[in-house]
Amino acid sequence: MHHPLLLILVKVTIFFLMLAIGSNLSFEKMLSFWRKPALVFRAFLAVSLLVPLVVILLLKLFNLPPEVMIGLALLAASPGAPLSTKRSQMAGGSLGYAASLQLTLAILAVFLTPLTLAIFAILFTDISQKVAILEVARQVIMVQILPVSLGLLMQKFAPTFAQNIAQPLTFIADGLFLGLVILACILGLPLFFKLWVLPLEAIAKRCCKQFAIMVVASLGIGHALGRLDDDSRSTLAIFCVARNFGLALFIAILNHVEQQVMPTLVAYLILGAFVGVPYSIWNKRRLAGNPL
Repeated sequence: MHHPLLLILVKVTIFFLMLAIGSNLSFEKMLSFWRKPALVFRAFLAVSLLVPLVVILLLKLFNLPPEVMIGLALLAASPGAPLSTKRSQMAGGSLGYAASLQLTLAILAVFLTPLTLAIFAILFTDISQKVAILEVARQVIMVQILPVSLGLLMQKFAPTFAQNIAQPLTFIADGLFLGLVILACILGLPLFFKLWVLPLEAIAKRCCKQFAIMVVASLGIGHALGRLDDDSRSTLAIFCVARNFGLALFIAILNHVEQQVMPTLVAYLILGAFVGVPYSIWNKRRLAGNPL
């Protein structure tokens, strides 16, 4: 069943999230981050290459339902979760690094999301039959690059105005994202129990292990590739595990598979948040010199 309200809410939410990101970070700070190629490369390698590779291995090694395969592929192709900056701060991460990485991933997603999905479509027949790559590219440009560019332009040419609206924009964006998650859970919960092709029992028995592997492996990748001399480890770990739920759901709606993949997206969102809490607590204690 197609949900027009859900599609509108997803578009508006992503637009405001990207606008808030662009308005809160100046292009000069963005350039400062890009002038550190080793740091950018490690982040790109972890978030956009190794995490999707983990998902590819999971799909190759385990016999998962097509709906779960598509859901995990959408998550793998959707980096830069909107609340990653705040979650990384909770784990003791650097605000400047997290904000720069957030904006970088938002821009790169315009190109990397369709490319990653194209690779999954080549490797897995079930995915190639369900995801229209060119349509994804066009829509991602509209909902990501346009608002981010608008925010950066405001920072450049109207810095006072951008500074005044940055906090309200962030508040609105966070509220919209919370509403989106709640609505997705409301719409997704009946599917957990009623959808005959993917009942809750099947998810619990066949897929929880794979979700857990993806979450733990993603945290490990980010933590291992973060720099040893500062707190970027926790930031990169959080960005690896926190996939962009809104973008993944948006792509699912575009391809009319939201009903099938909603349980997978919601299950991963919950598991990722659940596992991320003890990691955040441990890492903050590690940075404070008390890891136990």
